[in-house]
Amino acid sequence: MNSYLTSHEPEHILLTGATGFIGSHVNELLDYRCTVAVRKPVIESKNSKTIILSKILDTDSTVNYFKDINAIIHLASIAHKKHIDFEELQSVNVENTLKLARNALKHNVKRFVFVSSIGVNGLSTLDKPFSNLSLPEPHNPYAKSKLDAELALKELARETALELVIVRPTLVYGAQAPGSFGSLTKLVHLLPFLPFGLASNKRDFIYVQNLASLLITCAKHPNAAGHTFLASDGETVSIKEFTNEIAGGLNKNLIQLPFPVSLMRLSARLMGKSAMVEQLLGNLQVDSSNAQEVLGWTPPYTMKQAMASLSEKTK
Repeated sequence: MNSYLTSHEPEHILLTGATGFIGSHVNELLDYRCTVAVRKPVIESKNSKTIILSKILDTDSTVNYFKDINAIIHLASIAHKKHIDFEELQSVNVENTLKLARNALKHNVKRFVFVSSIGVNGLSTLDKPFSNLSLPEPHNPYAKSKLDAELALKELARETALELVIVRPTLVYGAQAPGSFGSLTKLVHLLPFLPFGLASNKRDFIYVQNLASLLITCAKHPNAAGHTFLASDGETVSIKEFTNEIAGGLNKNLIQLPFPVSLMRLSARLMGKSAMVEQLLGNLQVDSSNAQEVLGWTPPYTMKQAMASLSEKTK
C-alpha cells in the first residue's frame, strides 16, 4: 500500500458515485469512514454516512451538508449508455459538477478531485503517449462532456480558492468490472482461444484498487492541487498480453490464434464496430509519471497481482 495512505489517518471525504464499480473500492479503501452521496435513498453501509446527491446540489439550500468534510472525490456521472442524450450529459456531467464545487466552496471545502476520462485526450495514440500536457481531442459526447466539466472547474479554480485535481483514468479493470473488461473476462472464461496472436499494440490500463489509492492520495496530498494526472498501472501491454494475464488470473489455458489484425479491423468496419475494436487493437499509452513526481505515488499492485483477484472472486 502507498506509504502516504498508511502513515496518515484518512481525512473525512465526501464521495459521489460510491455505489459504482470504482466508488465502492474507494469507499472500501477508506474503511467506510466517509460521507457518500447517492442519487436514491439506500441503507447506510457500515460506517459511511449517506446523503442524497440532489440535496447537496441544491444551491438554495440553507443546510450545511458539508459539515466536517475536508475534500470531495467526484465520481458520479453518466457513462456506458448506448443512447446518450447530449442535454442530459451536459446537465449531469457538467452542470451538476459545477453546482457541487460551488456549494462546497460556500462551506469552505476547497479540495475537489474530479474523475474525468482518458477519452478527453482521444481514442488512440500514435508516436508518443498522452501526457498531462497533451492537447485534448475528445472522441465522443461523453468525453466532450468531461472536458467541458474540466474547463469549467479550471475557470472556477482561477476565480476562487478551489483546489482542483483532475484524474483521467485509462480503462479500469478488476473483478466484476463493467464494460469492455467485463466482456473480455467472459470471453476468456468461455472460450479456449482468442484471435490476438498477431496483435502487438500498446495499451495502458489501471487496476481499480490502484485507481482508488490514487484518488484518495489526490484528496489528501498538499501538492496535488492544480494538477492533472493520467492514471495507469505503468505497465504497457498488448491486447494479447492483457488477455493472457486475464487467463492467468482465471487459471484458464488460452490459445491465441494468429488472425491478421487488418482483417479484424476490416470486419469491424463492415459491422459498424470500428470504435469498439479500436479499443482492443489500437494503441493507447499514457505517461503517468507525474503522479510519482508530484505525489510520490506508485501503484500498490502489479497487473499480475490484480488479475489474481479474478479467480478469488469466482471461488
